[in-house]
Amino acid sequence: MGTKLFVGRLAWTTDEASLRSHFEQYGEVIEAKVITDRDTGRSRGFGFVTFDTEENAAAALENLHGTVLDGRTIRVDNATERSAGGGRGGYRGGGNRGGDRYRGEGGSDY
Repeated sequence: MGTKLFVGRLAWTTDEASLRSHFEQYGEVIEAKVITDRDTGRSRGFGFVTFDTEENAAAALENLHGTVLDGRTIRVDNATERSAGGGRGGYRGGGNRGGDRYRGEGGSDY
């Protein structure tokens, strides 16, 4: 199955190839994924790297947290599964910033 790491503070220019390359020095990388915004396709500044073994993931975590990738100091941590329920709950509120999604800025109904 492998062990997944969370990688935060990625540069906007970091792609999956450079992410994979940065982590491969610690073992076989099964998957390197940069998370992108579904509307714009732009990086959201974080991603995940999955290793073949827990030992390789632990070595990468220990040695790569705080290193520089594409000009940015990255954060590496163990990934955690999201709780069931989906949606945009939690502290983020689930609302739309800057106006109602179903109304124009002036508030007229569609």
